[in-house]
Amino acid sequence: MEITLNDTEVRVLGSLIEKELTTPEYYPLSLNSLTNACNQKSNRDPAMSLAEEDVVRALDSLRFKQMVVLSADGGRVSKYRHLMAEKFGLMPAEQAVICELLVRGPQTVGELRTRGERMYPFGDIAAVEEVLQELMVRETPLIALMPRQPGRKEGRYAQLFSGIPENNEECGEARPEPARQRVMAENERIAKLEADVASLHEEVAVLRCLMEEFKKQFE
Repeated sequence: MEITLNDTEVRVLGSLIEKELTTPEYYPLSLNSLTNACNQKSNRDPAMSLAEEDVVRALDSLRFKQMVVLSADGGRVSKYRHLMAEKFGLMPAEQAVICELLVRGPQTVGELRTRGERMYPFGDIAAVEEVLQELMVRETPLIALMPRQPGRKEGRYAQLFSGIPENNEECGEARPEPARQRVMAENERIAKLEADVASLHEEVAVLRCLMEEFKKQFE
């Protein structure tokens, strides 16, 4: 896919699609409403804490990529809407699936059906599978089926606007907890300092030997 989005752009775009489908009476969204939608704790993975400035930068980039536009009916407050349906010719069911993948990451068919019900009334699993197939067989696919994880019966689907995400879980390895990541980083920092100190000791020892040899020339 020619378009590549960063994590903030993905969250902004997904939040706009979600609010259009779930609360159309409040759509398009103001900057404040959009920021709150991006940072909400429910139906989001991972949780984010974006400042309005972060959202503005993402909006500017998405507008340049012709995926978001400033709404003409915003009145005195600027409001924003997405252009996914127009740009990619998406039906509501397809928007619901892509939205879920944007705001919550890779998911199985069952997860998409359960979580997507708030945006579109899928009749059954087969209805979701049909939408997924349509999104994958396009000339430019919008989603992809990821390799099945060890110990799991189903593979997960991922959106391709930001590429297939790299995830240690795909290799059967659990992602370290944030606290463990901080400890690992601290251990690496300490190990580097210890290596630097050892290197300095070696350099000092060499300089001492050179100094002793230099002194002997005058004895």
